Amino acid sequence: MNIAWLIGVVIAVGMTVFGMVSGGEIGWFWDLPSVAIVLGGTVGAVVANYPMSTLKNIGKLMKLAIFSPKYDPESYIEQMVDYCKTARQKGILALEEQANACTDTFMKSALMLIVDANDSDKVKSMLDDSINFLCDRHDQNIAIFGRASGVAPAFGMVGTLCGLIGMLNQMDPTDPNSAASLGGAMATALVTTFYGSLLAHVLFTPIGNQLQYLHNSEVLCLQIVEEGTLAIISGANPRYVEEKLRMMLPMNTATKKKGGSESK
Repeated sequence: MNIAWLIGVVIAVGMTVFGMVSGGEIGWFWDLPSVAIVLGGTVGAVVANYPMSTLKNIGKLMKLAIFSPKYDPESYIEQMVDYCKTARQKGILALEEQANACTDTFMKSALMLIVDANDSDKVKSMLDDSINFLCDRHDQNIAIFGRASGVAPAFGMVGTLCGLIGMLNQMDPTDPNSAASLGGAMATALVTTFYGSLLAHVLFTPIGNQLQYLHNSEVLCLQIVEEGTLAIISGANPRYVEEKLRMMLPMNTATKKKGGSESK
């Protein structure tokens, strides 16, 4: 499980509930019509903006953000360096056996392109296209949660306006008891804004950001495979390949691996 996501949600929800209880009764913050406006409106707006082929993946995407897979660029570098050593010592065709045993689909495809004796320009074009297509798919999926994050507060405000309109229409200037109920009615109207903000900033935005982080990590690993593949085709020295690929890592990661300290 994504521990950072879990800790953040627990802190946000816990402190919110603490503030609700400390300021009065938690029952004040429950209103079914407000839930219907915010949740129903948000879901409806999102559904209206995307095709069903994209929307059917929402459950998988939420699970992916919560139970995040780990992308280890160090492991990808080690594998590409090993493949480079094999190509230098045994020849390009020796990579076919290793490619068949590879579990990573992108890496396997890249190795087979080498085995099939494709030139570097053609390999680079094909791998670039594959990465670009993946980016397009991921961007579309991440945009769903960005859209929901923007829509939820808007429907919170819509619910507030609906409550205020109903409240003002029911007021009777000649009835003193009508004015006395203004505070309670306004509190109910404002609950929808509370729901919209909570959904946007505790649920939708964190999930979208977690998916973006996973996307960036995966793309980095794919770029490492691409650069390693092109280096193998050029017959580069394995030591040079390792140094080149490590330069693609974040500075703190690269220096930590070498046992050095990041320069300020």
